[in-house]
Amino acid sequence: MDILILIAAAFGAGVLNTVAGGGTFLTFPALVFVGLPPVMANATSTVAVFPGYLGGVAGFRAELGAFDRKRLVRLSAITLAGGLVGSGLLLVSSNDAFSVVVPFLLLAATLAFVFGDAVRRWAAASARSVTPEGALGLFAVSVYGGYFNGGLGIVLLALFALWGMTDLNRMNALKSGLSFLLSAISVAVFAVAGLVAWPQAVVMMVAATVGGYAGAPLARSLPKSVVRALIASVGFGMSAIFFWRLLSGG
Repeated sequence: MDILILIAAAFGAGVLNTVAGGGTFLTFPALVFVGLPPVMANATSTVAVFPGYLGGVAGFRAELGAFDRKRLVRLSAITLAGGLVGSGLLLVSSNDAFSVVVPFLLLAATLAFVFGDAVRRWAAASARSVTPEGALGLFAVSVYGGYFNGGLGIVLLALFALWGMTDLNRMNALKSGLSFLLSAISVAVFAVAGLVAWPQAVVMMVAATVGGYAGAPLARSLPKSVVRALIASVGFGMSAIFFWRLLSGG
């Protein structure tokens, strides 16, 4: 039964990530539900959704190739450094401490998803064409992504808008590339530290990949409002469950 739950959650996460994002709202709670400690569940969830980022990089390889190579190297180095710090923070977090933080992280990620378009519009309106690419902002976002992956793509897109970027395809390409690097360093750190439950992770990686493929036709056919309402419901629901667990001591 546990394996079936993990397969269903990972498949659903693959679909959600292809359609609009939000797969972490399914994979992380499912791993906690089947009995993994919260810190290990978070690390294993990161591994489970990792293959999807590679698909995103492949899909946007032309747009990525159009970026200045020195610029990409600089942004990649900042992302890797931030991801390393964030992953390291998770390693030193106790399960009790992480359990306190998780409901707030889930809620923040859900709010970022719900208001993501509005935040990006505000960021674009607030940006100037001469706005520099701030290393500190990208580093902070990368630390968050290394610690907890939920909502990372939305936050990155908002950051790029603040930098003055306007081409959504180029923004999504850069988001996919940096997310892949960030997840890669996180996966490496978690694997070396022994935080990954590999039997569960492998099963979920396969299911998430299949779900990602199956989600492509849905992404083309479902109205955006329906998708956003579904993901928001899952995100708020999971946040409520973890707040309840925190307050009840469960």
